[in-house]
Amino acid sequence: MLPSPPCSLSIRKCTVQSPDAAQAARELHAALDQPEIKLAVFYCAADMDLPVLAEGLQKSFGDVNLIGCTTAGEITPQGYLSGTVTGFSLAGRDLDVATRLIPLDPFDSVATAGEVSALLDGLGPRDGQPPSAGDTFAFLLIDGLAMQEELAVSCMHHHLQGIDLIGGSAADGTRFGATHLYYQGKFRQKVALLSVLRTGLPFLAFRTQHFVHSDKRLVITRSDPLRRIVFEINGKPAAREFARLLGLAIDELTPLIFATHPLVVRVGGQYFVRSIAKVNEDESLSFFCAIDDGIVLTIARGMDMLENLQEAFAKVRATVGPPQLVLGCDCILRRLEGERDGLQERIGKLLAENNVIGFATYGEQFNSMHVNQTFTGVAIGQPC
Repeated sequence: MLPSPPCSLSIRKCTVQSPDAAQAARELHAALDQPEIKLAVFYCAADMDLPVLAEGLQKSFGDVNLIGCTTAGEITPQGYLSGTVTGFSLAGRDLDVATRLIPLDPFDSVATAGEVSALLDGLGPRDGQPPSAGDTFAFLLIDGLAMQEELAVSCMHHHLQGIDLIGGSAADGTRFGATHLYYQGKFRQKVALLSVLRTGLPFLAFRTQHFVHSDKRLVITRSDPLRRIVFEINGKPAAREFARLLGLAIDELTPLIFATHPLVVRVGGQYFVRSIAKVNEDESLSFFCAIDDGIVLTIARGMDMLENLQEAFAKVRATVGPPQLVLGCDCILRRLEGERDGLQERIGKLLAENNVIGFATYGEQFNSMHVNQTFTGVAIGQPC
């Protein structure tokens, strides 16, 4: 019997900086086009002319499995940029990919369970075996303003049969007005795009955050979980009490303050970030994640974000070798913090050195959890 050929993956990456949407579509296709593309992914600035971009992408890519979303910044082969279109394409005989659109308005858990099962069935068996955690991972793009991430990711991961899932919530710069996802020739809202990828190459799903909990605890005493709004903390107006705990006035609560002082919740012995999005006129707080009455949170304190990322990628390299590609999702608040601290160029260089293509999100997903102020990713390694 002849030995099996080594696993291989053909990857093309690019960044397009033209503000003209039609030109950007042509340049993206020219850079990513290759024979037998199994998946192409792009991330674009939210203020681009999306209808024109969609028309150009459909004309250029045709029936290629192309997905994408709007961002709060793009992670490119040149590092962190804004106002671009960046992306990658994957091809190879060893690679199997399937993608489904999941409606979020309303979210139907029964229908979604069926879609996830159909995705896995669509990959078919390999060497007589169905897709499994050893050779398959899931990648999710989801509307960042539909406020359905918790329900959707919990349901999807439950039916993925132990397969790792990572993802990010589409963004709209710092405007928080409307987020869009691209699928089959159109930009859409209130949807999620779930892809499953099977490969014989080594890969690692991972997450990292640069915060540790402190002794400053607070209790959510009145909230609207569906709208992710907290009205009272410790029985007092939420923004006023949060500002008091930080020794600040309400008008000093800015996105950078929220980035510096996130809240964390303990789940299963691990801490997950629950970030604040903004202060409302009635002194309530809007969150990036669902929040509920009675939840005990801790104000976290930050560590060195660059050092934390360096450690994360050192672990990646120790596990799968130098990554050929990392599908990366990085929180908008991390981007703002990096810019404030003058770290963004060094962070961008580190991401480029590790072949990260991704975007700044309104939230990140890791397995069954929707989180904030976290970097989530899947690193695809070298052939064994």
